[in-house]
Amino acid sequence: MDKKYDVVIVGTGAAGLYAALSFPNSVKVLLVSKRELELSNSSLAQGGVACVLDTIHDSYKLHITDTLIAGKYKNNLSAVEKLVSEGPSDVLKIKDLGVDFDLNEDGTMCKTLEAGHSRNRIVHHKDSTGKAIVDRLIAEVSKLNNVTICDNALVYSIDKVLNGFYINILKNKEALHIGCNYCLLATGGIGRVYKYTTNSAIATGDGIAFSYMLGAKISHLSRIQFHPTAFAADQDRERFLISEAVRGEGAVLLNCKGERFAFDYDKRGELAPRDVVSNAIMLESIKTNSEKFYLDITHKPADFLKNRFPMIYERCLEEGVDITKDKIPVFPCQHYLMGGINVDLDARTSVDGLYAAGECSHTGVHGANRLASNSLLEALVFSRAAAADITRRIKKYGRKTLGNEPAHRGIEGKPMPQGYRSKIRELLQDAYFVIPKPEKFEQSYKQAEQILTELFSDNFEITSDLVEAKSIAIVANIILDEVREGINL
Repeated sequence: MDKKYDVVIVGTGAAGLYAALSFPNSVKVLLVSKRELELSNSSLAQGGVACVLDTIHDSYKLHITDTLIAGKYKNNLSAVEKLVSEGPSDVLKIKDLGVDFDLNEDGTMCKTLEAGHSRNRIVHHKDSTGKAIVDRLIAEVSKLNNVTICDNALVYSIDKVLNGFYINILKNKEALHIGCNYCLLATGGIGRVYKYTTNSAIATGDGIAFSYMLGAKISHLSRIQFHPTAFAADQDRERFLISEAVRGEGAVLLNCKGERFAFDYDKRGELAPRDVVSNAIMLESIKTNSEKFYLDITHKPADFLKNRFPMIYERCLEEGVDITKDKIPVFPCQHYLMGGINVDLDARTSVDGLYAAGECSHTGVHGANRLASNSLLEALVFSRAAAADITRRIKKYGRKTLGNEPAHRGIEGKPMPQGYRSKIRELLQDAYFVIPKPEKFEQSYKQAEQILTELFSDNFEITSDLVEAKSIAIVANIILDEVREGINL
C-alpha cells in the first residue's frame, strides 16, 4: 500500500463503493473498510430503491411531494430535486453493471409500493436489494486498477494538514499514516449508540465523530428514525428488519389482543410513514400495557411470500416463525439517521477537501423523517456527485503537496475499562426512543458528557473498542445536547 493517494474513501457500503466506481482511472483511490467489504448497513437494506422510471404513471413531482410529506417539509428542496431527478440514471447504471433487479415478463423492472409513497416506484431484488447492490459493486470495484482496497482496517483518527489529510489506520496491529488531498467519509449510521438496532455491528458513527473533531458542521443528529417493524427477538441487540415492503404487500399490524389498530392513529393505517407507525405502536403499547405486536400476512399465498420475501421467510424460520402461517412479532427499533455531517449538493463538508456521503451525511434530503427506500438512492446520487466534484478539483488544481505530517503517538496504552458503550446505549434507549422523555435529557447528557471526558482524558491503548466507544460517546453527546437545548428536530 502506498503512502499517498489522491482520495481516501472511508467506508464500503453503497456510497463508498459507488464513489470509487465514479472516479476516472487517472485518480488514485484508497478504499478503506473497517471489516470485510460485505459488512455494511447498505447490505442489510431489504426493500429496494425508490425512483421514477415510469413517467406515464408516476412523476418526479409526485416523488418529491411524497419525500417532503414524509420529511414534515423540513427537507432541503434543492437536495430532494437533485435526488429525484438524477437518481433514475444512477439506478439504470447499476442495473447495467449487473445488479439483478426483479423483472416483469416484459423485461421492465418490477415496482412495489412502500409506506409514504403514492405510486409503485420501488425497484428491488426480492427482499435483499442492498446485498444485491453491494455485492455487484464490490465485484466491479475489485476490477479497477486505480483503486486499492484495504479491508479489516480501522481508521482511528484523521489529521488535517495544509492541502489534505493524514488518515491514521490500524491494520494488523500496525499504525499506518496515509496522506491524501481529499477524503470522502461514507461510514454509515449510528445504530450502536442504541441498545437495539437494525444496523450492522460496525455502525458506530465513526465518520461523524472524526468530522466533529475536525471542526466540520454536524446537523440534526437527533433526527433518528425508529423503524416500526423490527423482529421482536428477546435477546438480540442487532435485530433484523421486517421490510416496509411486507406492509406494502398487504401485511396488517395487530396489537396484543389480535386487533388491527393503525387506522385509529392515522388514516393511512399501516402505510403511513415510519415515524407515524412507530408512534402509533408506542401509544398503543401504553394503552394496552403490552409490548406484544404482530405483523400478519398469512392471508397471502405461501408460494408468493416465499418468492417475494425469501430472506425474511428464512430468517423468521430460524426464530421459529413461519410467516406463511404465523404472525410475526415486531416492535420499533433504531434504524436510520436523517442528520449527520452537513454537506452541500456536491457532498462537500465545511472542512475543505472533506466530503461525506450516505447515512453519515446530512444532505437535507430526508427532512425530519426518511421516506422508505430513499436511502440507497441518496447514497448513489451524492457519492457520485462527490467523485465528480473531486475529479474537477484535481483537474483544475492538480495534486498538491500535503504539508508537514503531524507527530503521531503510539498505539500502546493501558486497557480501556469495560462498560462505557453499554452505559451510553442505556442512556439513549431510556431518554430518546420513539417518544422522547424530556425530563431525562439533562441528566442523561451530563452522564454522557462525563463518559466522553473519561475516554479522552487517559492514555488508553488504541483498539477498535476505544475508537468505537469514543465515536458513540461523541454522537450521544451531540444528540442529547440538541434535544435538551430544544433544537428543532
